[in-house]
Amino acid sequence: MDKQFNRRHFLTAGAALAGSLLLPTAFAAGGREKLRLGMIGTGMRGQVLLKELVRRDDVEVAALCDIEPINLGKALAQFEKAGKAKPRTFGEDGDKHAYRRMLDAKALDGVIIATPWEWHAQMAIDAMQAKVPVGCEVVAGITLKDHWDVLDTQLKTGTPYMLLENVCYRRDVMAVLQMVRSGLFGELVHLQGGYQHDLRAVKFNNGDPAKPYGSGIEFGEKGWSEAKWRTQHSVQRNGELYPSHGIGPCAMYTNINRGNRFTRINTFATKARGLHDYIMKQGGADHPSGKVKFSLGDVVTTTLACENGETIILQHDTSLPRPYSLGFRVQGTNGLWMDVNHSIHIEGKSKPHQWEDFQSYQDQFDHPLWRKYAGQAEGAGHGGMDYFVIHAFVEALKARAPMPIDIYDAVTWSAITPLSEQSIAQNFQTLDFPDFTRGQWSKRKPIFAFNDSY
Repeated sequence: MDKQFNRRHFLTAGAALAGSLLLPTAFAAGGREKLRLGMIGTGMRGQVLLKELVRRDDVEVAALCDIEPINLGKALAQFEKAGKAKPRTFGEDGDKHAYRRMLDAKALDGVIIATPWEWHAQMAIDAMQAKVPVGCEVVAGITLKDHWDVLDTQLKTGTPYMLLENVCYRRDVMAVLQMVRSGLFGELVHLQGGYQHDLRAVKFNNGDPAKPYGSGIEFGEKGWSEAKWRTQHSVQRNGELYPSHGIGPCAMYTNINRGNRFTRINTFATKARGLHDYIMKQGGADHPSGKVKFSLGDVVTTTLACENGETIILQHDTSLPRPYSLGFRVQGTNGLWMDVNHSIHIEGKSKPHQWEDFQSYQDQFDHPLWRKYAGQAEGAGHGGMDYFVIHAFVEALKARAPMPIDIYDAVTWSAITPLSEQSIAQNFQTLDFPDFTRGQWSKRKPIFAFNDSY
């Protein structure tokens, strides 16, 4: 066992070194002045991320791939508007594997993957095998095997991989990270987060690309954008389908994979009523969508236990009418923060049994990244978060540095989904959480605190 462990540690360390050697050398060696990046998937999410790439002076978008001509056309229009040269395009012929022709390490310094979830794992694996660094939209894979395959490919090839989880860069989330690191909350005990977002008008439309939200009750082949692919997951699957928005910041705060780890997980799901009820309210009693049986529980609740004694609760709530909220709560021996009411309570500072408004604390603990780049982030998607997540990927490539949200973070956060599905299917059984670091979590340092560059 010791020899096996040492060999594994050697291979992991060797892969990390190899990864640094795979990164672009242009900036350090005085070669070309721009990173050459490609993008797979130019749908609505891809177009938002593309906007951040197009407006950067240190990036040349060299290639785009999409099998929907409408999406490619909208993406190319961004270059025309910006007065920049249009990139090469792939996929116009409808070939779902056209992206493989685009993956050329001699032509690309990195690739952004912004496709439907079921494509993420294979596309990332193909890119890493082609020695093209990956910035992957959230959801690293579908099955548990997907996650191990993505991880093992990254360790074997050493090709950099970053999960593009933008909520880790939300301004209040990063300020709370500063508070946690300063000890303001004392020792952390319990955290909460989730994805609580009414997606009914996203999961259904009338198939018209000009009306992607709330225009009808079609999905699948008759739908457009997310209604074309995302809704099918609600038909077939029951689990915590979108964990990283909630778990990403909570994992940061608790140093998961860096001195701490998830040890146990269980998940409960309510009955599924919301999507069917929405279809009925939209006049779908006689529509084929009205006959569909949905598997996804309206509210899915997952509990995670940590090695260091903390518990974390996640809630997935996308099928019922509600305002958007990620429901963050960070609670320690000295007090707690909750984002729903923008409030904080710190013993010895706040009045007993009373909330304080969070704003003055956010101003005091505002993260250096936001202090430095708030101007550049203005107007970027999701309140500026999309600027920061793209900025982090680009700057890490330029610096030949480790990705701030690395492969271990990606697979650990994303694997919550298949584990939650397994727990529900097994009558809400509590399961052991796999250690994707293979024992290295206890030796890795809590570097996931960001710096003032990226």
